[in-house]
Amino acid sequence: MNKRVFLALVFVIALTAAVSAANQTDTLPASGGDIQITPIMHSSVQLEYAGKVIQVDPVAKYDDVELPLLGKFDALKKADLILITDIHPENLDLAEISKLRKPGAAVVMPAAAATEAGAKIPPPTFVMATGDTKTVADVSIEAVPMYNVQHGPKPGELYHPKGRGNGYVVTLGGKRLYFMGDTECTPEAKAVKDIEVAFVPMNMPQTMTPGDAAECIQAFQPKIVYPYHYEGQKRDEAFVKALLRGSPVELRANLR
Repeated sequence: MNKRVFLALVFVIALTAAVSAANQTDTLPASGGDIQITPIMHSSVQLEYAGKVIQVDPVAKYDDVELPLLGKFDALKKADLILITDIHPENLDLAEISKLRKPGAAVVMPAAAATEAGAKIPPPTFVMATGDTKTVADVSIEAVPMYNVQHGPKPGELYHPKGRGNGYVVTLGGKRLYFMGDTECTPEAKAVKDIEVAFVPMNMPQTMTPGDAAECIQAFQPKIVYPYHYEGQKRDEAFVKALLRGSPVELRANLR
């Protein structure tokens, strides 16, 4: 068994251990009705609002190892809109996109993901560059830069170069929800305003430590935070919670 397959299997075991608790939905009151927020696993999140279903980075495989429970939650619903943040397998799962996409549903992604997918994601598709704002499927979407400032596999190389992937701010019923994607705490992330809910990455070495995540949260002050892009380590959640003590920010566990 090679190292990548072994690590992928370890990842599967860790996710499977947490999976039974992840299929929970939170309700966020908004103008025109509630927003239903269902963290699925790692980078995947489902939103429901006003009869629409939005899937963010829907993934059922990691390093070509199928996560047998992941794509089979009763909560998962066919999407009216799909958002893709990057080209990595934990963000771009072509089979899962096809499975969850309603006929004619829009897929929003950065140019690198569109190139990676090619004709395997048929229209309608919308390519967004960082800084763009578009209304797709009657949903306002802002593309926020997501990138590494210093972390990379070797000197002179970054895990996520600037300009390749997108974070997204989605506005539903007057509420702004920020999916940061795989990013460090960049100046652009710190400058995002009026965020009701933020999904903040907390996996090292690719993005942020719990301490980095807490510092970033304090910088842009969302009202509610879900750590994501990690395997739900309770010690890390406890660390972030301790660092946010005295802050008005509400920390909600992604994997419970």
